[in-house]
Amino acid sequence: MKVLHFFKTYWPDTFGGVERTIHAIARSTASHGVETQVLSLSRAPEKNTQPLDGHMAPKAKLDFELASTGFSRDVFRKFGALAKQADLVHYHFPWPVMDIVHLRSGHGKPALVTYHSDIVKQRLILPFYRPLMMRFLGDVDAIVATSPNYLESSPVLKAFRAKSTVIPIGIDEGAYPAPGEADNLWCRSTVPGPFVLFIGVLRYYKGLDVLIRAADRARCRIVIAGSGPVERELRQQAKTLRRDNVLFLGYVAEPHKMALLHNCLGFVFPSNQRSEAYGISLVEAAMCSKPMISCELGTGTSYVNKADKTGLVVPPSDPTRLAEAINRLVDSPAEAMKWGRAARDRYARLLTADRMGKAYADLYYRLGGVPAGDTKPKDT
Repeated sequence: MKVLHFFKTYWPDTFGGVERTIHAIARSTASHGVETQVLSLSRAPEKNTQPLDGHMAPKAKLDFELASTGFSRDVFRKFGALAKQADLVHYHFPWPVMDIVHLRSGHGKPALVTYHSDIVKQRLILPFYRPLMMRFLGDVDAIVATSPNYLESSPVLKAFRAKSTVIPIGIDEGAYPAPGEADNLWCRSTVPGPFVLFIGVLRYYKGLDVLIRAADRARCRIVIAGSGPVERELRQQAKTLRRDNVLFLGYVAEPHKMALLHNCLGFVFPSNQRSEAYGISLVEAAMCSKPMISCELGTGTSYVNKADKTGLVVPPSDPTRLAEAINRLVDSPAEAMKWGRAARDRYARLLTADRMGKAYADLYYRLGGVPAGDTKPKDT
C-alpha cells in the first residue's frame, strides 16, 4: 500500500514533535507492506530530494509564513500529482492550508488525519477558521487522537467521536544511540551532582519559566537541554532571579542526550498549555526507566506519565508544587526507582513504535478495504 503523508514541515528543514511522529510511523509501517512519501513545504525544495530511512520526502515551494502557517501555490500541483499515485492520504492536523488543499483536490482516495492538537495559540482566528476545519474533519474517513485523554478533553473531537480512534505515539528504542563511556564522562563533568532534566524545544507552552521560578526551592540541579524561540528570555530570567542551580546546555547531540537521560534523577516536563498534546520527550524518559514529573493538562502527557505510578502529576503553572515534586525524587530514591521501573514497563507495553506501526497499518488497510488480517509484514 502506498501512503502519502501531508504536513507543513518535515526533515531536513525541521524535525519537531509532529515530524518525529511522521518519521516513526513511516519506519514502523514499512514492515507491514506500506510505502511512504511525506509531502511538506520548503524554501529550497530542490535541495531536499534524498530518501530518508526508506521513504521519500518531496517538497513544495514555501512562499511565506503567517501565524505559524506556511503558504504555497506550488503545493496544490504537487499534492494532486502525489495523491494520484497513493492508495491513501494521511494528514497531520493542524494546518489550515492542508484543509484547503484537500478540499480543492477532490482526490477521492481514502483519507485519515492524525489530530495532534487543538488550535490554542491562534484562538483569535479560530471563529473564522472553524467552518473550514469542521468541513475538512467531516470529510476525512477517520480521525486518530494520540491519547484517550485528548480524545475525551478536545471540544473539537467530541463532534467526531463516531469516526475517531486512539493510537498513542510510540518510539523505536533501536533508533536511539546507546551512550558510550565518553558520553557519560561528558555528562558527569558537565553536570556535577544530582540533577533533574528537561529536554525539548524551548517554546512558550513548555512552562520553563515556572520551572525557573521553582528552582530556588529545588534541592538539586535543573538541567535544560535544547534551544528554541524563548531561550534568550529564559536565560535572562534565570540570571535575574539568580537561579544558579539552573544549567542551560543548548542543543545537545543524541549520544549526549541519552547520557543525560540515563544519568538524571528524573525527567521534569512542566508544560502548562494544551499546545503540549503528548510529549515525545516523556516517552523517551519512560524508555530510559526514568520517573517523570508533568502537569495535568487533560492531554497525552497524563497518558504517558500516570500519576503516582510512573511519576508525579502536578497542577500547571504552580512553582511550589513543582519544586515539591522535584524534591520528592531527591528525597525518596526507592520510590523514584519504582516509578522508573513502572515507566519502562508502560513504554514496553503501550508506547513502542512497533505497536503504533501495527495499529496504523491495520487502519490503513481497513480504510482501503483490505481485512486487518491481511496486513502481513514483508519478508526480511
